[in-house]
Amino acid sequence: MKKILVINGHPNPESLNHALAESYIKGAKISDIEIEYIIISELDFNPNLRFGYQKRTELEPDLLDAWEKIKWADHLVWVHPVWWGGLPALMKGFIDRLFLPGMAFRYRENSVWWDKLLKGKTGHIITTMDQPGWYYYLVFGQPSINQLKKSTLQFCGVSPVKVTRFGIIKTANQENRERWIAKAEQLGKDGL
Repeated sequence: MKKILVINGHPNPESLNHALAESYIKGAKISDIEIEYIIISELDFNPNLRFGYQKRTELEPDLLDAWEKIKWADHLVWVHPVWWGGLPALMKGFIDRLFLPGMAFRYRENSVWWDKLLKGKTGHIITTMDQPGWYYYLVFGQPSINQLKKSTLQFCGVSPVKVTRFGIIKTANQENRERWIAKAEQLGKDGL
């Protein structure tokens, strides 16, 4: 049975992102997929990687629990908005604090190469934005997607990583939102 972890990076529980995450989970449950859910804004942790990689900061209990769920999962689904071309600050802090050397990857001694410790997992990024996805890609180079997909997930061995973009959020009507929520549910049913 496939094990999926949904990680919600939007801090507002009334956001479209929460509706998308919950709809994805609903679809996954219909398909009898094992599912876990992390809402980053509900975790109690300091998002600041205060000493970088020079000195280890102990992980808070919520981060330890989150890491166990990440290790457990076969498939990681990240749901987040694009803000200023990037990830929400708390979500970035979650990644900074958890995707650490020795946990998500390991540098090789006297080498520019590294070991990818999350190999065997797949991923999916479901993101919302206030511009068309093609515009975000062509004009800005989709920085949040590149950061999460390439510089974090694939760097640590998660591959392949699919991407679903929903937008334009600021001009969306109820019909748009319902269509996007239905698509998220179908992604969950399909285990994507």
